[in-house]
Amino acid sequence: MADLRTKAHEADVTVWVGKAGIASVVDELDDQLGDRDVVKVKFLRASRGGTTTEELAEDLAEKANAEVFETRGNTAVYTR
Repeated sequence: MADLRTKAHEADVTVWVGKAGIASVVDELDDQLGDRDVVKVKFLRASRGGTTTEELAEDLAEKANAEVFETRGNTAVYTR
């Protein structure tokens, strides 16, 4: 767990969710999780509409068959 927390902290954002929504990044998140332990996703203001980052993060996790490790601000960290 501590190792995963360190990886999450050191990871750079590699997926950005914008006005096209989460559907446009599901495959990219899935591919990246195949290559690494953690993937950091930034939810831009345009993607949030009337929802929270946590709600979007959970929805994306479900669609990409991943787990939300943590959310902080507008960023979520995913793992499998």
